[in-house]
Amino acid sequence: MRCLLDSHAFLWFVHGDRRLGKGARETIEDSRNQILLSTASLWELAIKVSLDKLELKESIPDLVSRWIVGNQIRLLTIEPRHVFRLTDLPFHHRDPFDRMIIAQAMVEGIPVVSDDGDFREYSVQIIW
Repeated sequence: MRCLLDSHAFLWFVHGDRRLGKGARETIEDSRNQILLSTASLWELAIKVSLDKLELKESIPDLVSRWIVGNQIRLLTIEPRHVFRLTDLPFHHRDPFDRMIIAQAMVEGIPVVSDDGDFREYSVQIIW
């Protein structure tokens, strides 16, 4: 199964945070699954770090090499078809990064690993 991690799910996974749901952790750790992380998530993390709204134990490049490459998580780049989907996406969620993750999941036809309740307002499968 292919699935897309929300930014917080990725961070909670790499930091071993207990807030990560059991189903979410099992999905991420199952080697049969293809786990994806949107480049929008990296963009979001970088912005939050630069604004001092997020403190990471390592730099973004180190985070990518250690946790993304190390766990065989694949980056899902933002493609024009993902951006185009935003034009008719209802505004149940206002966060631009989350909206991109939702649009990518819809276009790709894959579930999202997220605890964000607003995601449930969209026609995407949620894993938690």
